[in-house]
Amino acid sequence: MANSIFMKAEEVQAFLGVSRTESYRIIKRLNEELKANGYMVISGRVSRKYLEEKVYGYVGSSVPVSEAEQEV
Repeated sequence: MANSIFMKAEEVQAFLGVSRTESYRIIKRLNEELKANGYMVISGRVSRKYLEEKVYGYVGSSVPVSEAEQEV
């Protein structure tokens, strides 16, 4: 579900083009970072916004950097 706040392993897998096992590892690592910063986490799910920030490197957009640079 693309409008959900959280992404499951299957969505992370498709989004990043990685294996299911790797998507679980990524979710676990990101959730550990969030938990260390005092955020509540849900096992097996990761914040869509946080994942996009970590992948694209900036806050506030779900547009890949390459597309955003073309608009400038």
